[in-house]
Amino acid sequence: MSEAESLEALQRRLAALADGAVPWRWPECRPPRVGGVFAAPFRGLVGLGTAADPATAAAVVVEESAVVKAAVVTGTFTASYRPGYLALRQLPLLERAVRALGVEPDVLLVNATGRDHPRHAGLALHLGVLLGVPTVGVTDRPLVAGGALPGPAPGDRSELLLGEEVVGFRVRTAFAARPVCVSAGWRTDPEMAARIVLATAGPGRTPAPLREARHRAREARSRRPDSAHPSGSAAVGLENGTSVRCAIDASDTITAVRFPPMAAPFMGSRQVPQCFGWGPSRWGAEDGER
Repeated sequence: MSEAESLEALQRRLAALADGAVPWRWPECRPPRVGGVFAAPFRGLVGLGTAADPATAAAVVVEESAVVKAAVVTGTFTASYRPGYLALRQLPLLERAVRALGVEPDVLLVNATGRDHPRHAGLALHLGVLLGVPTVGVTDRPLVAGGALPGPAPGDRSELLLGEEVVGFRVRTAFAARPVCVSAGWRTDPEMAARIVLATAGPGRTPAPLREARHRAREARSRRPDSAHPSGSAAVGLENGTSVRCAIDASDTITAVRFPPMAAPFMGSRQVPQCFGWGPSRWGAEDGER
């Protein structure tokens, strides 16, 4: 049996286990300690990622809007990137980051899907079972679930459906911002998952624990000598096969996009967002699709 087949079998068992798990409840006497964990791969110029890619992962615990604990670990991923099989690639590094905190959060936000998964057990759920910590999946886009967009106001949400099952919500956390995709994970249901995300969103689009973990992971990545591009530029592929060069800074922010002279007349506006990690290029492929 291949690694992928073994993971598929395990994911089915984890999904069945989650069906019977005791749901996590909001603490009555104190604010919850909400954790976040994020992995930042050192992406090369092309491709979707390979085994042994160097990466940095960070985990934080936030209580009453303040980071009370943070940890950063470095290492390598353990498999190539493949949607639906991210546990093979990121699970060991994410586990290390959370255990390095030395304290256990009440609930953990993971940059990966939970129940929004072909076998109802994405990386967010898998990590929660491994750690024994309730989890919520938070991504930029759904993996396999579908549904309409929510209204424009903060707090508006719309169901993410996998067949007839509600596995999460698209949640609008900030006015005019793209909604985040929130999926139930280990010991959380879609309603609780959405509540946690809205409670920790603050002024930004991304929930604060995940935003803080992402910032620390990318900052640490920029200081590593083996980083592919702590600053400088990276080539990104567009849908029509053309490669463009994006200037980036140490915080992973794209500051400029340069099209080849012969390609510029043929570039549609719908292709430009791929340079910002929203398309199937390796740039951003792992951010929000699990």
